[in-house]
Formats: sequence, C-alpha cells, structure tokens
Amino acid sequence: MNQAHLHQLLNHSPILASLFGLVVLLIALLKGNAVLTRTGLVTLLVAALLAVPVQLTGEGAEEIVEDRPGVTHALIHAHEEAAEAAFWAIEVTGALAMLSLLMLGRQASRAGLLSKLTLAGALLSFGLLARAGNLGGQIMHPETRHDVVSDTLGH
Repeated sequence: MNQAHLHQLLNHSPILASLFGLVVLLIALLKGNAVLTRTGLVTLLVAALLAVPVQLTGEGAEEIVEDRPGVTHALIHAHEEAAEAAFWAIEVTGALAMLSLLMLGRQASRAGLLSKLTLAGALLSFGLLARAGNLGGQIMHPETRHDVVSDTLGH
C-alpha cells in the first residue's frame, strides 16, 4: 500500500466527520442539549485528528500520480492550496472544540459562546474540506471535471 492509496482511503473521513459534527452540534445548540453538544464537539475534534494523516500522505500521493496522463500541475496545485486552507481550518476548529469541551466540563460561563464559535468554525471547515475533496477528486477522476462533462454533453 503506497501513500496515494492511503490518501484515497482516508481523505473522505475528515470531510464526513466534520459534516456529522456540524449537524450534531447545530441541533444540540438549537435544542440546548448538553449531551449532543459534547457529541458534536468530540466529533469535530476527531475530524481534526483524522485530517492529520490525510495531510501527511498528500505529498507522497502527489509524487505517485503527478506524471500520469491527464494529471496536470494546475489540478494538483489547486487541490494542494485548498487542502492546506482546509487543514488549518479544521485544526483550529478541533482546538476550539477541545477548549469548548474543557470549558463545559468546568461549567464556565462562556462555554456556550465558545461552542457557538466552534460551530462557525465547523461550517467553514466543512466547506473548505468539501472544496478540497472536490478538487482532489478531479485529479484522478476526469469525469468530474467541468471541461470533460461539457465535452461529453456537447456543450
């Protein structure tokens, strides 16, 4: 198993975990449910941890696929830039989630505010992760590219 294979196996996990954490945390905050709030925060922390091996295998995956037919430097660069922004967004969100959990455990007065800030970070993170995933998919899946889809549809 090489780094490209590992990257492909792992890359969906932080995207899906961040979406799940976002939805659970949103419902929790709307309902005022402390157990769901903790569940959403833990899920976002897990999403941040899952992003680490995805980020670490990205460079190795690039080296394996960069010379394949149909793979361009522009596609790789766009994905790489988007992935970098997404990675740091989910890491900050994970740190906010951890702080929120600590504050909730101490019943701090600003725990709710920090949980809402974590929710905002989760929304941003999910959007950036989804964009990075979409751009990454275009590298090895030409059928997802706009120019290929347009050509096949005769547009």
